[in-house]
Amino acid sequence: MKTSAITLFLLSSILFSCDNSKKRTIQVDETKIEESLRKPDSHNSMNSLDWNGTYKGILPCADCEGIETILTLNPDQTYILVTNYLGRNDALEEEKKGSFSWNEAGSIITLTNITSGPNQYKVGENRIWHLDINGEIITGDLADHYVLIKSF
Repeated sequence: MKTSAITLFLLSSILFSCDNSKKRTIQVDETKIEESLRKPDSHNSMNSLDWNGTYKGILPCADCEGIETILTLNPDQTYILVTNYLGRNDALEEEKKGSFSWNEAGSIITLTNITSGPNQYKVGENRIWHLDINGEIITGDLADHYVLIKSF
């Protein structure tokens, strides 16, 4: 028992007598940590996706077979929107041009020069969602019909 106590004393003496002069001190700038915690993730549709290109689809229509829709988004934040109301005797292709802007979150675009109907789209990977008049994703049975797919 006496040997165990002596051994324990010697081991603890060795451990506590080690030279601590080579310890490194890491200095942390607390303001940088606070800033990084406050900043939201900077990855969004606007800066993380290859969003420019042409998107196509047929949107639902209350009084026709569907609205053939082709939306081209250009890198200079201009667009060309071509629509054709299918099944109408007076089916004429309409073309609108203008610019678009991104929302603060960088996920939704708003088309200028659209006066009748919704003018916002949520941008995703190789697809965009036509949003309702309030800028919300359309839900329900026809929700999948409000998606335009990017053509390559």
